[in-house]
Amino acid sequence: MNNLKAGDVVQIHSYKHNGKIHRAWKEVMIIDIQENYIIAANNRTQVIEADGRNWVTREPAICYFFKNHWFNVIGMLRNDGIYYYCNLCSPYLYEEGAIKYIDYDLDVKVFPNYNYRILDKDEYEKHRKKMKYPEKIDKILEREMKTLLEFIKNHEGPFAPGFVEHWYRYYLKNSRGD
Repeated sequence: MNNLKAGDVVQIHSYKHNGKIHRAWKEVMIIDIQENYIIAANNRTQVIEADGRNWVTREPAICYFFKNHWFNVIGMLRNDGIYYYCNLCSPYLYEEGAIKYIDYDLDVKVFPNYNYRILDKDEYEKHRKKMKYPEKIDKILEREMKTLLEFIKNHEGPFAPGFVEHWYRYYLKNSRGD
């Protein structure tokens, strides 16, 4: 994987189906890399939107990118618990110093008690028509949404109790003094 290793600092690039950049995170630190996933962390990193606006993340986050699933998971450490933001998207690829994926609009926000809310269904419908998402994408995303919701319900993978806290402690121990 282009010699990517734990400790490397890279960017995240989110694209839309039409190939246009959607959003970019200026830097995240790779904290674990395996054949089927990458775990990265950031804290107060700059995010640049497609329209040029930029902002800085408010809290530390652990980002989980799957090689074989059409979603990623961002665990955000807040004072009142771990919140998750899940993007329905293509599996990631790594190239040119960035973790890259295609964002397919649908998102799931998960609260510390594991209740969740599915977001942006209207945005998905609008972009599905505008960018002519193939029927195959609809079917994949429907299947992957079910998988994601099962992960949440069963507290699996990045939703396992203690998972985000463990990787955040690892990040603090190994980061360059965030």
